[in-house]
Amino acid sequence: MAHLEAGFWFVALIALALTNPVNEHASLCPAKALNIGFCPGCGLGTSISWLFRGNITESFASHPMGIFAVIMLSFRTYKLLQKDITFKPNNYEHNPTTTSRG
Repeated sequence: MAHLEAGFWFVALIALALTNPVNEHASLCPAKALNIGFCPGCGLGTSISWLFRGNITESFASHPMGIFAVIMLSFRTYKLLQKDITFKPNNYEHNPTTTSRG
């Protein structure tokens, strides 16, 4: 299950990196679909797109949390993948009372 979430965040970040922040693009924002004036998340995807292009000023202007979002999503993806990669010790315990046959 961790691989699924990690894959989702990885693909989402790559998609935002490849999105042109200048062009209007389809939005999944329910507030925008309902013509509600304010949405705290609007501009976050554009901010991330600008960040991947190295334009930190435009990124911050689009949404001040864009840089933080990339850091947190990257860290989350890393931790999810690290959890699956980490080797777990085997369940064998040394029991001095047992004897080996041989």
